[in-house]
Amino acid sequence: MYPAAFEYHAPTSVKEALGLLGKHKDDAKLLAGGHSLIPMMKLRLAQPKHLIDLRKVPGLTGIKQDGNMLAIGAMTTHWEVESSALVKSKLAVLSEVAALIGDPAVRNRGTVGGSLAHADPAADYPAAVIALGAEMVCEGAKGRRTVKVDDWFKGLMATAVGEDEILVEVRVPVLPASTGAAYLKFPHPASRFAVVGVAAAVTLDSKGACSKASVGITGAGTKAVRAKGVEAGCNGKKLDAAAIEAAAQKAAEGVDVQADLQGSVEYKSHLCRVFAKRALTEAVKRAGG
Repeated sequence: MYPAAFEYHAPTSVKEALGLLGKHKDDAKLLAGGHSLIPMMKLRLAQPKHLIDLRKVPGLTGIKQDGNMLAIGAMTTHWEVESSALVKSKLAVLSEVAALIGDPAVRNRGTVGGSLAHADPAADYPAAVIALGAEMVCEGAKGRRTVKVDDWFKGLMATAVGEDEILVEVRVPVLPASTGAAYLKFPHPASRFAVVGVAAAVTLDSKGACSKASVGITGAGTKAVRAKGVEAGCNGKKLDAAAIEAAAQKAAEGVDVQADLQGSVEYKSHLCRVFAKRALTEAVKRAGG
């Protein structure tokens, strides 16, 4: 199918893009990599009258270290994250997450910011940024503001970015010492989206006990969520196989698990527990446990 008629804009600065967004308001959509919006437009599920393409806006791509953070431009592609020597050396799990997204065509065009702003409930980055404690930087007419990841995902394809704002940067903390992180998913065989995906980051103290656990779950419900029950089941404990199993059993608690074409509520809840166990086991291993 063909999309409905629209006017195309290619701004060359964030200020110009914000001006267009402010002028056309609800009639406008921002275009990043296009792998989510363009199919929706072809099916006429989205019919923007104005399309604002961010590809020519400078300063929205690239990866750099800023103190204990990796600062990733919102228009940085999945492939750039996957192949970045800096990401591989400082936050290898994020490179691994990017490598699991879609197929080469998606990874070469899709962007970090596009994924996190679109907030597909089965996307891979959301679980990872929850577990890693990321921050999203949004820019509007009044300047920039930073949103903590726990305040970012609001509902089905809804985030904290304002209607008059653009997500310009994602900031992810470098893992501290004695910390391991892993992301594992059960992928849909065609789309490679996560039927269920779990990201876990675990920090061990000098005695080998868990001093901090952070776990994010995607695919199961209407949005990615923090698995607070799993985290509470890990903290303060020596994470041997039995402790990991017990903590993982809480993976579906507090998750609005939704039945869909991929599985029933019971099935997807089971996958939450299975992949929480696997992600925790790998994270503990990487932490040195």
